[in-house]
Amino acid sequence: MAAILYLSYDGLTDPLGPSQVLAYLKGLSSLGHRISLITFEKPERSAAEREAMALECRDAGIDWHPQGYTRKPPVLSTLKDLFRMRKVAIDLHRRTPFDIVHCRSYPPALVGQAVQRHGARLLFDMRGFWADERVEGGLWKLDNPLFATVYRFFKRKEAQLLRTSDHIVSLTEAGRDQILAWRGGDDGPPVTVIPCCTDFEAFPPVTSGARSEARALLSIPDEVTVAAYLGSIGTWYMLDEMLDCFAVQLERDPGAVLLFVTRDAPGPIIGAARKRGISEESLRIRPASRQEVPAFLAAADYGLFFIRPTFSKQASSPVKLGELLALELPVLTNAGVGDMDRIMGEVGAGVSIVEMDRDGYARGLDALSALRPDMERWREARAHWFDLGEGVRRYDSIYRALGGSA
Repeated sequence: MAAILYLSYDGLTDPLGPSQVLAYLKGLSSLGHRISLITFEKPERSAAEREAMALECRDAGIDWHPQGYTRKPPVLSTLKDLFRMRKVAIDLHRRTPFDIVHCRSYPPALVGQAVQRHGARLLFDMRGFWADERVEGGLWKLDNPLFATVYRFFKRKEAQLLRTSDHIVSLTEAGRDQILAWRGGDDGPPVTVIPCCTDFEAFPPVTSGARSEARALLSIPDEVTVAAYLGSIGTWYMLDEMLDCFAVQLERDPGAVLLFVTRDAPGPIIGAARKRGISEESLRIRPASRQEVPAFLAAADYGLFFIRPTFSKQASSPVKLGELLALELPVLTNAGVGDMDRIMGEVGAGVSIVEMDRDGYARGLDALSALRPDMERWREARAHWFDLGEGVRRYDSIYRALGGSA
């Protein structure tokens, strides 16, 4: 089995830390891999959250080295953190050498290159086209010379990593195709596609009893239509367009409810809804722990989310898609993001809207109401794309190949 150093600039106490970092590593540790983990934890996370993660790591045999995340000033704070990550990583590697350094996204990959020079194999787990995301998300304004310089630096590093890594993981087939286009073909390290997976045991199919309990908890009548959005709104999710779509739903069913399961402040959501004539009575906005999420989502008839379909989003695999499909909730989303159009076709469990306007929303809602999914096909395709066990198996195969124990 392989000795792994896993580098993440995201924290285990971040919302996706338990499902998109720790869940995989627990599975890989159970298969015999020795795993050390470096993450950067936000100062606002509570001591209880950190202790809970520390206990899970100890129980799984994962050697966790949490570091404090530096928020300001821009760029310089990241450089400071990466210098610290590099020092801790090299110190750990000198004490007990690792076979593989597994780098989650671009900043950790810069540190991974240093560990690679000390003898480890480099697994570049891209998680999307990070530098382009920063520009398209408005975080790096290219008319600012500093951000323009940083962007060019990371694009050069991206090209280098696509040539010199020992293995690459892409979240999507569309992302893999773009990587091969950048490289001009198959020459270079192999590229494996591993979408953002879901623990199906934590997100079981919704039963009629669970739906009734959730609606009672949220004061939602049994007979009304409920759409649900899961997660933070953030840079990429199109709140205005989702509310516009829900306004069309309300025209058909005046009692309909849009449920937001999110830790975001409710004020901006309520304000944007009011501008569209959507009353607060038509909304439910609830924060939830990861354990509570499935219980709240059980109230829904379908999941709703729209993502800005930019160039970088072809490499995006929304975590919420796998979780909604695990709950066996159909999904209304938009076309042109990652592999979602292909997944919607294979699973037969949702509708992708092409035109983001009133007529497009109406057609999407019509198609959703007419949907009669084949549940055997749904479950088979869902397992192929999103089963956590399959994701762990693919990482294990990479670890064994790079670590010499295939």
